[in-house]
Amino acid sequence: MDEEHLVYQLMEKWFEEASVSEKSQEVMKKFLARYHSTVQISGESKEFAGELFTRYLELLRGLNRKPIAFEPYHKMITEPVDFYQFGLDFARPLIDSRVSEYLGEDSLKKITEQLKAKDNVIFFANHQTEIDPQLINLLLEKNHPALGKDIIYVAGDRVISDHLAIPMSLGRHLLCIYSKKHINNPPERKEEKRLHNKKTMQLMSQLLSEGGKCIYVAPSGGRDRPDENGEFHVAPLDPQSVEMFYLMTKRAKHPTHFYPLTLLTYRVLPPPNDVEVELGEERFATYAGIYVSFGKEIDMMNFPGHAPDNKLQHRHARCEYIWSQIADEYQRLNELKDKNEKHL
Repeated sequence: MDEEHLVYQLMEKWFEEASVSEKSQEVMKKFLARYHSTVQISGESKEFAGELFTRYLELLRGLNRKPIAFEPYHKMITEPVDFYQFGLDFARPLIDSRVSEYLGEDSLKKITEQLKAKDNVIFFANHQTEIDPQLINLLLEKNHPALGKDIIYVAGDRVISDHLAIPMSLGRHLLCIYSKKHINNPPERKEEKRLHNKKTMQLMSQLLSEGGKCIYVAPSGGRDRPDENGEFHVAPLDPQSVEMFYLMTKRAKHPTHFYPLTLLTYRVLPPPNDVEVELGEERFATYAGIYVSFGKEIDMMNFPGHAPDNKLQHRHARCEYIWSQIADEYQRLNELKDKNEKHL
């Protein structure tokens, strides 16, 4: 039996064992077909693609038999199943390494020293794909492997409840939180979700007090989406979210440094055009370059438009300034992409 038939057999077994809905079955079949063709475009064999997807299906079947619950602060699982390594292996063949690049080496060196001194670092970032943690990790694995592995991601409930995303999520450090976009769905769980978020924030406060923590948060509350022309732009940030994280760090026993982090990664696994209420979004893997920029440290008190005598104006100006730092770098990454890929 060839690898392709084995994959489809395992997929059908998972459909049956997990009582997968018809919608989710169709999503998985399309994902399998697209993933297979994409991995082969990268230069790997059909058999290699099949082996990776077989591992994926085996993990899904195992999780159906023995589910793993996410705590508000989830620590990556590396044994008896190494979900961390699986996530890297699964994402790696989607990346065109010939053109992929990160910017901001000086900032990364400074961040590394700050973390060694037990200071904390928070990345205010945009977000584009479900596998952004793996993509960042893969870009940093040569020069900054520890940082790429140790980042703690503030994660929305979608990545810990959608079964197709769970194997990837289990392999990362996560602070699990319900985003504003989904906290009211369904209405009867709103209070439960609010209390969960409160506990997560308490745990984050403890982590900051321990010191030496690097945390990624996307204050937009979700992934960047394409406009009517199919162009991706950095989504607006939520001033309340930025302010909440800033105030939490003021109570910590160790200083915290803030940096803008800009991602141009959407092409390898683009999100749907609209935010979907129900789980089970379609996934279309693509072989493409990825680009990331680690910006310069942000002065959270002095910035264009700061108004210390007007708290509301001050918060909005700070949020707009941070967004502008990310958006400016996003334009720079697009220019780098065009330059690197001009002759492909």
